[in-house]
Amino acid sequence: MGATAGLSSSAELGYTSAMEELFTHRKKVHHFDEPGHFHELTFSCYNRMPLLNNDSCRLLLTESVDRAMRRHGYLLIAFVYMPEHVHLLVFPQDGASRIDRLLKAIKRPSSYRIKQLLTNTRSPLLAKLTILQRPGVTAFRFWQEGPGYDRNLTSLKTALTAAQYLHRNPVRRGLVTTEIEWRWSSAIHFLGFCDEPDSGLPVITSLSEIVSP
Repeated sequence: MGATAGLSSSAELGYTSAMEELFTHRKKVHHFDEPGHFHELTFSCYNRMPLLNNDSCRLLLTESVDRAMRRHGYLLIAFVYMPEHVHLLVFPQDGASRIDRLLKAIKRPSSYRIKQLLTNTRSPLLAKLTILQRPGVTAFRFWQEGPGYDRNLTSLKTALTAAQYLHRNPVRRGLVTTEIEWRWSSAIHFLGFCDEPDSGLPVITSLSEIVSP
């Protein structure tokens, strides 16, 4: 059913450096909306451009993530905003929407608001992200089309391992030397270094509050 169970290390989860390039198969991804399963979601910016290097764009993404989690019945367990893609670890509550609806509720509103931002600031990025769909019809693309990457995780143990791996992404890329130096992730809260919420970051739920499936 596409789920992973009982794994205890990042190697066993199948994580390698190739994960950064797995978007080539994004249109073949199937989402398995199993009750009680965690979901590790990854989606990228248009053409893998580093569009999330801008704080204003990241703040708009945060607003969309928070709103989508509330409206579609999901808890956000961990996240990382990388310059050109996003990682989310989520857990469905009772009556949660399908994963594809959750993703749509994150990507569409954030794309719309970012387009407004670029228009208002007369950013040259607006032209780069406006593509010709067909003669006479253009469309704005902030996110890469397709469902991205979705891994089902069936236990708290595998979810913890996934979160730890995701938080290491900025370190592996050389953006920072430790996980907690990267503001745009849940690492500092996940590791217990800070209890105060950051208004620029999405609301997360501790794994300790999740009942093991």
